Amino acid sequence: MKTKAKDLPYLNPSLGLADVHEITPAPRKDKMVRRKVSGPASSKCPSCGTVHSRGVLEEHLYVCPECKHHLSMPSAARIATLADEGTFIELDRDLVSVDPLEFADLRSYRARLQEARRETGVREAVTSGVCKIGGQRAVLIVFDFAFLGGTMGSVVGEKIAHAFEEAIERRIPLVSVTASGGARVQEGMFSLMQMAKVAAAASRHDRQGLAFVSVLTDPTFGGVTASFASLGDILIAEPGAQIGFVGPRVIEQTTGVAPPKDSHRAERLLQAGLIDLVVKRADLCSVIAYLVGHLRKQRSADAGTEGLPQTVKRQRLPAWQKVGLARHTGRPSARYYIARMATRFLELHGDRWSADDPAIVGGLAELNGQTMIVIGHDRGGTPEEKAASHDGKAYSEGYRKSLRLMRLASKFRIPVVTLVDCPNAQANYESEHRGIAHALARNLATMANLPTPIVSVIIGEGGSGGALALGVADRVLMLENAIYSVISPEGAAAILYRDAGRAETVSEVLKLTAQDLHSLGIIDTVVPEPEGGAHLDPAASADTLKSHVLAALHAFADVPTNQLLDNRYKKYRHIGQGGKFWREKVRSGLSDVFGLLAYAVSRMEKSNRKKPQVLESTPRTRPEKSRLPAAGPRRAERD
Repeated sequence: MKTKAKDLPYLNPSLGLADVHEITPAPRKDKMVRRKVSGPASSKCPSCGTVHSRGVLEEHLYVCPECKHHLSMPSAARIATLADEGTFIELDRDLVSVDPLEFADLRSYRARLQEARRETGVREAVTSGVCKIGGQRAVLIVFDFAFLGGTMGSVVGEKIAHAFEEAIERRIPLVSVTASGGARVQEGMFSLMQMAKVAAAASRHDRQGLAFVSVLTDPTFGGVTASFASLGDILIAEPGAQIGFVGPRVIEQTTGVAPPKDSHRAERLLQAGLIDLVVKRADLCSVIAYLVGHLRKQRSADAGTEGLPQTVKRQRLPAWQKVGLARHTGRPSARYYIARMATRFLELHGDRWSADDPAIVGGLAELNGQTMIVIGHDRGGTPEEKAASHDGKAYSEGYRKSLRLMRLASKFRIPVVTLVDCPNAQANYESEHRGIAHALARNLATMANLPTPIVSVIIGEGGSGGALALGVADRVLMLENAIYSVISPEGAAAILYRDAGRAETVSEVLKLTAQDLHSLGIIDTVVPEPEGGAHLDPAASADTLKSHVLAALHAFADVPTNQLLDNRYKKYRHIGQGGKFWREKVRSGLSDVFGLLAYAVSRMEKSNRKKPQVLESTPRTRPEKSRLPAAGPRRAERD
């Protein structure tokens, strides 16, 4: 069946499409797209000024060979680099823009549409389709900045919304690559309302538990940035990409104040915690393929329980000596354990709010083929790293980052592993002003109700609320020479004795060692370390820890979510009410208790034998000043 172009809501007859096939709502089969890349024969690099031929640019993925600047990439070339060869099937190819407002400035909107279509070889600023990326099925949306600056009008919004709907129907992830100046002014409020449309479609896709990876390229501004492009589960930017709501030139012209240099660059946004990754174009396909393959509902994996090392009984070290081992400068860090245990680890950055705190490291990892979110305190190795991560004392931004990662785990039911190693959360006025208390509370509440297994490991020094904010878990493991305490020994000594020098004495009574806390029921497992401490053989320590983590996760492989959450609540609900430690204390002191009872009974019997029997049924009133209980009856006998 054929339909005239004038009868279709998004077709422009002036583009020469007199007859087109009728559009179906969700076409599942079509011809594979093998479109040649259109565009100018040569391009000048805006960074270094070098002129490159199209062939050279295609060979280098439109990255300048001289200065590595990432140039704008035609949509056909972008699709060719991301989609597996021969798998891309375009959606909504017949949708093209009309001129709803009959808009004209220096030229008419219709004339601009004709020119853009002729010069780019594409019908609209967005091309969407179904494909495979790294063997995984996905819906792909690609912007072409050469088409009217990649602006979002009614057809662009329609194609994006339909792409999300197609992904929902097929139960597959969606990947978008944006390059846009924002709203399409020539369509007025029709263009602005597309922001609501595409944001609603992205939210609906999110509610279905499907992954959305958003790639922001140079430039991405306006209504595209402020709608669906910022709603991805993972936000990736290319190096040097300019990203924001209002561009720096517009800010300067409208306010009279020029923004700081590189204020809108991807690298600055990464520092500000607003994006997850900055990835070179050559690595983009592999990163996206990894994310698409792992951001999905996880099936129960048999992590196995074999290979757990036998526990070797060693002489129990004094608590103060363990404090020294836990704080040893050579002790393996969270980053070391992650690198040693994980097959692959993709670090994700930022709290999507204000900053990326290096004191918290986290991301997507594989352990023995099992996908998990790993989050840990990072105290740094070198003096520069320690200064940058402020010795693992995270600000609220760090805990908001961990919260965002845990919510990602919640959406895809990915297990969470946390590695705890910090003296405490950052404690200064700036930290208070940023809301550290709220951040810690949110982490505690989220971990208590996270619908996926959590294993927490105290790998070094676990101090106060900053440690506990990553320590609420179904299984809490603790390395043999780690410590975990409500306060540092020095802090406790300063409070109790007003003398921090008595920390060694206080460390014993704080019960902060792994063995003490296991007896108290605070932790579940003591993980053995190499003789003398983990710093003497970090690799062996990491291998042992990995086997214990996998064994702990294995215990929850088939536990229903409701039971998991109920058990976790009970675990913390009953802490302090009893436990192995108290049972041992009662057992060890039972003979003393019976001895005291026997002594008390014997004293009572002696006292009763000395007292005369009283036959009166009504007790006499005791004199007010009498201190002797038997004074009244004895006086009666003498009378």
